Amino acid sequence: MSAKFNLKNFALLAAVSVACVAVPGVLIKFNVIDGYTAQIFTLAGINAIMAISVNIICGMTGQLSLGQAGFMAIGAYACIWFAQVAQLPLPVAVVAAGCLAAIFGFLIGFPTLKLSGDYLAIVTLGFGEILRVIFVNLKSVTGGPNGKRFTTALAAQADLAWFVIVGTLVVVVILLQNFLRSSYGRAILAVREDEIAANSNGISVFRYKMTGFVIAAFVAGIAGALYAPFIGFVKPDLASFNRSVDYLIYVVLGGMGSITGSILAAFTLTYLQEFLRFLQEYRLLFYPVILILVMLFRPQGLLGMRELSFVGIWKKITSRRKA
Repeated sequence: MSAKFNLKNFALLAAVSVACVAVPGVLIKFNVIDGYTAQIFTLAGINAIMAISVNIICGMTGQLSLGQAGFMAIGAYACIWFAQVAQLPLPVAVVAAGCLAAIFGFLIGFPTLKLSGDYLAIVTLGFGEILRVIFVNLKSVTGGPNGKRFTTALAAQADLAWFVIVGTLVVVVILLQNFLRSSYGRAILAVREDEIAANSNGISVFRYKMTGFVIAAFVAGIAGALYAPFIGFVKPDLASFNRSVDYLIYVVLGGMGSITGSILAAFTLTYLQEFLRFLQEYRLLFYPVILILVMLFRPQGLLGMRELSFVGIWKKITSRRKA
């Protein structure tokens, strides 16, 4: 009976995942959703991947990083180099760019993860700014302050971009959820809850912090590697502090430790930012106002540490029907 029940859950989650990717993709294909709106929602998918990256560090390992945009920029420029210079197929270039970002995550995390709180935040902030300056001056590789163009089919075909980017988002969520249910994932969550208690139970705090940091860097690299062919243009400002703060806002609004909360916040704020474009520069006041309201009335975020459970929603619907 248990196996049958688990099979039902798997079928339900698979159906929801396919619907989230396929239904909007078909609507975009047949121009029911116009190209402009499709681009906004596809960009929201990239922002959601970045929000997950930040949430891995902030919500799941209990650290504060302000340099995730730096790893995204590494992934973006690495994808361009792998595709244009190394002549790798784009899917291979995307994965390779994510791996390179993970390597940089290890190199940065090894000396800095012994720090915590504000000190780690300052170091990661400095890392992002150093990368931005390097990208500005490394003109032969990055194009300097003018940026670098990267023309692919993802920039020209809105439906293909949606399928690839949101499909990748779904894969990232599935892999991360399974990882968190593993012994490694539970160890990372234990470190978040109480480092002293985790250490006393034989859990290597530094090792699991490093694991979370490297995974977060890999996910950010994947987001950057998808951003480059989708937008078709990358500038050093991609590694700026303001970008990192934007992604942190998604996590704060959605809930520290909630993957689905971060995704909902990323899609909501990305769309609202475009919707409020008629306010011109005043729309930049929108994020601070949201942060103030969240801190006052919902400091734990929309979902807190909880996840939006489609299985739970389905149970409630079926139980009401039976009643």
